[in-house]
Amino acid sequence: MTDRLGAVLAGAVPRVCAAAVALIAVDGSVAAAAAAGELVRYADAGGTLAARRPPAGHDSIFDLASISKLFTTAVLLSLAEEGAIGLDEPVAAWIPGHDPRVTPRRLLTHTAGLPPTRRIDLELPGADASERMEAMLRTPIAHPVGGPYLYSDVGLVIAGRVAELAGGAPLDALVRARVTDVLGLPDTGYRPAALARVAGLARVAATEWKPERPGPGCVRGEVHDETAYALGGVAGHAGLFATAGDLLAFGEALRLSAIGQGGAVLRPESVAEMLRDQGAEGAAFRHGLGVRIGDPAIVGPLSGAFGHSGFTGTSLVVDPARGLTVVLLTNAVHPVRGRDGIRELRHAVAGEALRLRELQPLT
Repeated sequence: MTDRLGAVLAGAVPRVCAAAVALIAVDGSVAAAAAAGELVRYADAGGTLAARRPPAGHDSIFDLASISKLFTTAVLLSLAEEGAIGLDEPVAAWIPGHDPRVTPRRLLTHTAGLPPTRRIDLELPGADASERMEAMLRTPIAHPVGGPYLYSDVGLVIAGRVAELAGGAPLDALVRARVTDVLGLPDTGYRPAALARVAGLARVAATEWKPERPGPGCVRGEVHDETAYALGGVAGHAGLFATAGDLLAFGEALRLSAIGQGGAVLRPESVAEMLRDQGAEGAAFRHGLGVRIGDPAIVGPLSGAFGHSGFTGTSLVVDPARGLTVVLLTNAVHPVRGRDGIRELRHAVAGEALRLRELQPLT
């Protein structure tokens, strides 16, 4: 273990985020682990300190935000392995009336021509989650289908619904049956207050001050993303919560499959397709199926690594060539969004991972 990772996190708390937990695995073994800050630091948007400020720990649970997309991708690819879906089959096979040019592959590469987001909560304030989902599925194509790349939460919402229709179960049940139960991830799931091992919200990090939500205080234990919240807390693009240890195990499962040594969740050939450059033009990185490859915002010096980031201040970076898996969980939107420094923090954690790799011979 090393104290250097702890120093990296301590240097960012509370300026960049109120709480941070990081894990670095080298060849499958944890080489560094650190936690810093407070799960709930602020009581409101003005920065008033909360009366109770529980410390962050290695078992703390964070809102993963868009890292949820990787779990949706894993579910879709597992269904493809079984022949329940075809990656290049029109989603109209499951959603009648949808544009026939839109396929699961285009949804997972953000080349389906769908808009980036849709505030369905504001559009349909009196509707329930099912009515809002039906409206999301009818979102019209607004950009060229097939590219260029345009990041779209709407597309992953639709991808999650396709998974439900093809898999014959709600998305949270599919993620549980096909990913978290398989890997033994007890603290990963939607709506964390319902997770079996979570005692209330004691281990959950707070996110943003949202006076329109039930209070008191900042959001805690409910998904931060407004669209996912409007859809009931479970959606293809956001909604999952997890500990750093659980997310590390998920990343390791992908890493092992990528080097032909895994297969618990996805076959090596499925992960190979997931990590193949799908040719999405216009992105600042190469894009696989649901994953970003060499994303400069998160990989730092780990060129060629894949993964994803989350708006709440989270990231998962997996580098099969170097045998590294790197997890950073923060609540950088607490108590308000728009803080500076999260990119630099991600790079610093990735840099520490590279340093640890260089201290050990490749196995």
